[in-house]
Amino acid sequence: MNSETELAPAVQSILEAARERSGGDGVVSVDARSLPDALADAEAAGRVPVIAEVKPTSPTADGTRDDDPVALAQAMVDGGAAALSVLTEPTHFGGSPDALSRIREAVDVPVLRKDFVLDEAGMDIVEADLLLLIARFVDDLEGLIAAARERGFQPLVEVHDQAELETALEAGAEIIGVNNRDLARLEVDLETFESVATEVPDDVTLIAESGISSPADVRRMREAGAGALLVGSAIMDHGAGDSDVTGNTRRLVDAKSSDHDGDC
Repeated sequence: MNSETELAPAVQSILEAARERSGGDGVVSVDARSLPDALADAEAAGRVPVIAEVKPTSPTADGTRDDDPVALAQAMVDGGAAALSVLTEPTHFGGSPDALSRIREAVDVPVLRKDFVLDEAGMDIVEADLLLLIARFVDDLEGLIAAARERGFQPLVEVHDQAELETALEAGAEIIGVNNRDLARLEVDLETFESVATEVPDDVTLIAESGISSPADVRRMREAGAGALLVGSAIMDHGAGDSDVTGNTRRLVDAKSSDHDGDC
């Protein structure tokens, strides 16, 4: 794990809370829905592969959405989302394992559990199709990737710079997310993906995360090599109703030409 002295106080607080949470009662076993297949299906249908995020709040969000998470998730799928990301971190993001379980039961697309998983015990909380592992915060990435796969999860390894990308590839990661948000300053720069996502093997699924708020951003990340886009705030924060969530999702999945530019 890299030094936490460089992390924003909010991130340090999140990590401390993650260490204090206990694991599950037993080892989880998952029959996972394939993310690569779901992304390929979206491409075949003419949609940009978007992983829409159910995120009630966050340290960088303005306010909290109290909507039923299942209704939000269904609205995202109705808008064309190829997969979903669901926050299960309770203290800083308002998420819960129960919400993920309810969402996964209600939809037929792959669901990513997005949380700060630091060890094997942290995996055994709830069934999901994918499990987030943040390269910067774990000591034995290769071991955790193996442990996740033993449980049936598809591990999504998140990186922020070239060194972390190389670490992820060496550890055997097959699904990698490049986070445009710098966890040291909580600032977002889309150039991060463009600078990091180079010389990645063709058999690795590469996902651009954070800061994608418009169709132009979607096209920019796709041109830089993103096989999919993980989008939260641009879908969650811009509208009060489920129809707004559906519309926000649809504007992004349809962002293949400049004809779809506009606010999201």
